[in-house]
Amino acid sequence: MTEDRIPVIVGIGEITDRPGDPRDGLEPLALMASALERADTDGGGGLLRAVDSLDVVNLVSWRYADPARQLCERLGIAPQCAIYGPVGGESPVRLLHEAALRIARGESKLAAICGAEAQSTVLKARKTGCELRWTPLSLEAPRSLRGPDYLHPQAVKLGVAQPITVYPFYDSACAAKWGQTPRAALAESGNLWAAYARVAASNPAAWLKHRFSPDEIITPSAENRLIAWPYTKLMVANPTVNQGAAILITSLAHAREAGIAAHRQIHVWGGAAANEPRDYLQRDHYWCSHAQDAVLDAAVAIAGGQAFDALELYSCFPCVPKMARRTLGLDASIEPTVTGGLTFFGAPLNNYMTHAACGMVRHLRHSAGIGLLYGQGEFVTKHHALVLSSRMPGRDLQSWVPSVQAQADARRGAVPPFALEARGTASLETFTVIYDRDGHVSHGVVVLRTADGFRTLARVPAGDERTLSRLTDLDRGPVGIDGTLQSGADGISDWKALA
Repeated sequence: MTEDRIPVIVGIGEITDRPGDPRDGLEPLALMASALERADTDGGGGLLRAVDSLDVVNLVSWRYADPARQLCERLGIAPQCAIYGPVGGESPVRLLHEAALRIARGESKLAAICGAEAQSTVLKARKTGCELRWTPLSLEAPRSLRGPDYLHPQAVKLGVAQPITVYPFYDSACAAKWGQTPRAALAESGNLWAAYARVAASNPAAWLKHRFSPDEIITPSAENRLIAWPYTKLMVANPTVNQGAAILITSLAHAREAGIAAHRQIHVWGGAAANEPRDYLQRDHYWCSHAQDAVLDAAVAIAGGQAFDALELYSCFPCVPKMARRTLGLDASIEPTVTGGLTFFGAPLNNYMTHAACGMVRHLRHSAGIGLLYGQGEFVTKHHALVLSSRMPGRDLQSWVPSVQAQADARRGAVPPFALEARGTASLETFTVIYDRDGHVSHGVVVLRTADGFRTLARVPAGDERTLSRLTDLDRGPVGIDGTLQSGADGISDWKALA
C-alpha cells in the first residue's frame, strides 16, 4: 500500500439548528455549507477549496434544482465530480465507502460527503402559515420513489407501504423465532432504546437529550402513543429535526502533507453491501435479513475477527439492531451506538449515518480501536457496513470489496407465491395493528400463509376486538395461529383468529 492510496477521514462537521421563529431557520443548503465549513475547520482549515469529489445525501424536506451544484456555488468550490445521491438510510455509508475507494484507486485526492434536513422548520412554517425566505422550491426536481411507488398494491391499500407499518412485521416474526413472548421482546426493545437515549443525552448535536427509561419508552401514554404495534412514538425514527453533517476524506499522504496529526486520522478498512428483494412480500420470511447477515459477516471478516470497540447499529426501529446484534454474536448489554439513534439523536431522513460517521470518528480519535458503521434503507432492504479504525489497515482497501450479494441470495429460501384473494383457513406469519393519532385502533394487518402454500395480506377490522386482543396479548405470541378468511364489503379480505 502506498500512502497516496490509503484513505483516511480527516474532517467532520455537524450542526443542529433550533430557531425560535421558523423564519429564522436555516435551509438545508445552509446547513450543509455550515457542516462542510466545520469539517474543514476540524481538519485544520484549507482543505475544502481542494475538494475534487462531492456527494450530497438525498434531501426530503426541501426540493432543490440540482442541490449539489447549488451547494458548490454557495461554497465557491469546483469539484470535478458533484453527485446528488439516491434515497436510503444506508446511503451515507455507501457514499463514504465509494469515496474511500476512489482515493484508493487514485481517482480522487480529497472527497466530501454531506447532507442535511430542516423538516422541523418546514413543518412549523406550514403550521403557522409563515413564508420561508429560502432558495425557491423546484417543481421540476425529480421526486424520489417511495414505498407506494413500488410495493404491491394490496400493501398500499392496507396501509402497510410505509416503514412504520412494515418493520413491525419483522419485530413480531423475530420474537416468535427467538422464542420470546411479546412482553419479553418489548422489554428487550425498551432496554436497547434506553441505551441509545443515554448516548444521545451526552451528544451536543442530538435533538432530544433526555435519558428515557425502558418503561417510559415502551409504555403507551398521551405523549407516547402507539403508532403500529408493538411500536410507540418513542420507538420510531424522529425526522422532525434540523440537522446537517459532513465528512472530509483524503489520502494518508495528503493528510501528512497538510500537517494533520496522526491521532486525528481515521482509516477506512473496508465495507460491504447487499440488498433484499425490494417488495417485502417477495421475501422468504421475516425473522432475519439474509442481506443484513451477509453484510455483517463480511464486516467481521474485514476486522480480521477482532471485536469491534465501537458500534453504530442502525436504529430506525428496534428490530434492526436486535437482528444485527444476534448476527454479530453480541449480548444484550452492548453499547449499540456512538451517536444516539434515530429516535433520540434525531433522524434527518437519509442523513443519519453521516452524523453516525462523525460520531464514530470522534470516538476512535479519543479511544483507539475498530468501529463498525452499519446502515440500512427502505424496508429492511438495502444494507451497507463500513469498518473504520484508528489504526492502519493490514491490507489494501481495494482487496476488501467483497460481493456479498451472491452470499445473501444463496441463503434465501423459497418465496411463497402471493395470492391477492384467498379464502378458508390461513395461519398467521406476522402482523401489526395500526393506530390513529388519538390512540384508537384503525385496523390490524396480517401476513398469512394459506393451506395450499400461498402468502396473502388481510385486514383485521377495528370492530373485531377478540382477534385484536389475541394479536396484542403480551404473554402469548400469536404467530402461527390459525384463522379464517372472508371477503369484506370493500373487497379486502378480513381475517378472524380461531383461538
